Amino acid sequence: MADSIVSGVATTEEVRSYWEQHIHDLAITTHPVGSRAFFEDLDQYHFEKLHHLPRLVPFELVASKTVLEVGCGAGVDLARFARGGARVTGVDLAQSAIDLARTNFAQQGLPGNFRVADGEHLPFSHDSFDIVYAHGVVQYTANPERLVQECRRVLKPGGQAIFQVYNRVSWLNLLSKVMKVGLEHEDAPVLKKLSIGEFRRLLSGFRDVRIVPERFTVKSGLHGGWKGAIYNGVFVGTFNALPRSLVERFGWHLLAFC
Repeated sequence: MADSIVSGVATTEEVRSYWEQHIHDLAITTHPVGSRAFFEDLDQYHFEKLHHLPRLVPFELVASKTVLEVGCGAGVDLARFARGGARVTGVDLAQSAIDLARTNFAQQGLPGNFRVADGEHLPFSHDSFDIVYAHGVVQYTANPERLVQECRRVLKPGGQAIFQVYNRVSWLNLLSKVMKVGLEHEDAPVLKKLSIGEFRRLLSGFRDVRIVPERFTVKSGLHGGWKGAIYNGVFVGTFNALPRSLVERFGWHLLAFC
């Protein structure tokens, strides 16, 4: 698969080392790392940028369900599952992420289990969780096939696995090349982008797969200068004025419900 599934790209330790130093969206907050205001800024920005998530993901319909998030980061999404009444577990390759997630949950008084673990070798028995959530993880792991297999292994029969990857055939991937503006975490040891067909083949072990393209253009607060002005002032409005039927397949994020 071109520009997508490649084995042996990086070692697990190289991936771990990178993510010990890099957490998504840190650039959007000026508050001290680990403060309540820091986590509130992460949550606000995350769900403004990804406003489709509350509509598509059953954060509030999970009472008494067991939820595993693979690559939980600072626990922003997992906290929403916890507030919905789920019994949550978060794993991440990076100790720094697990430390932040624990702090985030402690400040909110939310129960949760956290541990450093590799998504390609999950430390759980078969059929352990009602929901396995891996948002923004597959594209950064050295062996995505293995990670998906592990998520399927620990999912209970009749449960749901939710994955998100970057769409190689997307407006943002094209715009980044035309405008010569790098994408987030392009310097990561592994960064894969998949077409819808490639993503579906990766998930072929599941009985039922629904793929939803999302993450369309919204104004950015991270990019300035003339490129930022053109993007925010012209491109966003023009793109969003197009009929959704024409642009739907070109969303930057592909979400799969399996």
